[in-house]
Amino acid sequence: MDVKYDLASYVRVLKMASTPSWNEFSQIAKVAGAGIFLIGLLGFVIFAIMTFIPGGV
Repeated sequence: MDVKYDLASYVRVLKMASTPSWNEFSQIAKVAGAGIFLIGLLGFVIFAIMTFIPGGV
């Protein structure tokens, strides 16, 4: 493990990174929020179905 090489790689990546604009951040937040909501809804639907099936939770 070459620590000097690893640190140089990290510094290079940080130099290339940039702060997103407000519009870009807002769009990413909306898409991530929608994904979290859909996964939660899917889990709730599976839970509801399993509750009505005999022998379910």
